[in-house]
Amino acid sequence: MTPNTSAGEPPAAPRGGDPRVISVDAMGGDRGPATVVDGLALSASKNPDIRFILHGPEPELRRLVERRRALAERCEIRHADGVVTMDEKPSHVMRHGRGTSMWSTIEAVEKGDAAAAVSCGNTGALMALSMVRLRRLPGVNRPAIACLWPSRNPTGFNVMLDVGADIRADERDLLQYALMGMSYARNGLGLDSPRVGLLNVGTEGHKGRTELHLAHDLIAEAAPAAGFRFVGFVEGGDIPSDRVDVIVTDGFTGNVALKTGEGTASLIRDFLKEAFRATPLSRIAAFLAITSLRRLTKRIDPRRVNGGVFLGLNGTVVKSHGSADVTGVSAAVKLAWRLAQSGFTERLAARLAQVGPAGQDATGDTTAGSGAAQ
Repeated sequence: MTPNTSAGEPPAAPRGGDPRVISVDAMGGDRGPATVVDGLALSASKNPDIRFILHGPEPELRRLVERRRALAERCEIRHADGVVTMDEKPSHVMRHGRGTSMWSTIEAVEKGDAAAAVSCGNTGALMALSMVRLRRLPGVNRPAIACLWPSRNPTGFNVMLDVGADIRADERDLLQYALMGMSYARNGLGLDSPRVGLLNVGTEGHKGRTELHLAHDLIAEAAPAAGFRFVGFVEGGDIPSDRVDVIVTDGFTGNVALKTGEGTASLIRDFLKEAFRATPLSRIAAFLAITSLRRLTKRIDPRRVNGGVFLGLNGTVVKSHGSADVTGVSAAVKLAWRLAQSGFTERLAARLAQVGPAGQDATGDTTAGSGAAQ
């Protein structure tokens, strides 16, 4: 892979911030800053070591934070008047975004004041600002957004990328996605040798677009040196299965699958509620099965896996759903914390530097084991 030096900028080295500190955009979410602050308070109650830099209008945030004594002692507030709305175009935010809470949030990671950033705001604008302020890691052509998907695996989740950073992806991009997803699975899920699959319309070798076939060969060649197992093509039904740990696809397909999965999970929850409220007998059955129903609801609750990680940037950025509630915000913060503690960005940069064209590492040796940097 050739380091990306577009726009005359040299590739950036990974930035290291205090792994205890998470930079959080208080504005931009559908539920307002009070929900974000409540989510931080929930995270703080579970993690005595975590610290926050909170960005937004200082007077309003100060009132919210001071109501939660434990949070006030661990939260620095940085004033920012502007807010990036959900309907703003990324190009407009790039020109006029300075002074917004989103800009300030990313800037804290850029300066090394925090190890990771979390925002519920506009996805396109957040990606654009992150790419300009943090820049891409050497070797990365297109950053990707990775999400955790509930699965039958012992970890409870699979990783899927890209789920919306860019609707296009050629074979080289898909290879990079495989490497980044593998590193995320190692550091986020603790898997030593993740199984990687390439999403296609079928598992047969003759199916799919040309770039998928080319990507198949590139990923298969890179797998031994990178220390992951390539299982070949996988189908939509494999996304929540125990056949694979990482699913690689383009942003258009991944985003459609993600939104479909979230909608289906919500529909199942609604159907269960209707079914158990239909008759007096069903209400009794629901009462008797309350423990099992709670366990099922928790497993399919999209809030538990709230947070898409921007992979391929010189810094860790987690995008929370705009409609995230307190539980969802806390889940996104927990994910950012876990990645910060693992030194994820540095490990990912080392992995991308190690693997060169056609799956070879930087020295051209394809026999390297999996003990190298993750």
